[in-house]
Amino acid sequence: MASHVLAKCVRQLARSSARFSSGNIAVRVAAAPVLSNSRAWSFTARSQRTRWNEQLLVSSPVGVLCRQYGHLPPLTLDTIRERVMYVLKLYDKINPEQLSTSSHFMKDLGLDSLDQVEIIMAMEDEFGFEIPDAEAEKLLSPQEIVQYIADKNDVYE
Repeated sequence: MASHVLAKCVRQLARSSARFSSGNIAVRVAAAPVLSNSRAWSFTARSQRTRWNEQLLVSSPVGVLCRQYGHLPPLTLDTIRERVMYVLKLYDKINPEQLSTSSHFMKDLGLDSLDQVEIIMAMEDEFGFEIPDAEAEKLLSPQEIVQYIADKNDVYE
């Protein structure tokens, strides 16, 4: 039964990709008036219905709806510091009243090595890149984390 359903899906996909391929004359003729317009158009498919949508031109034979994200504002040392301190204040084992940029995680805040690993993982999630283990062991205060992220993203004042 599963192989029958899979074979049916493959046949249907092959038919739809042949119908919408750029080599098909009907598609070229239908797209010619659209392409003469200065806008970029893409084919999108939603649950058995098809429509043209004014978006990014998609070269896939199967219609795909694309979401475009804008760039974030450029990082500065102040925004990095604010984001690091915000993440650290949300960490449940750190008392926000004792937290400062120069506090040492183990000496001043009483954290252990596992807490330090969790903090580094939270920073990786916040800033969207991975910090190698050899570098993560050296990051023992919020100021060191801020400096590492600034160096990684080429942020200088």
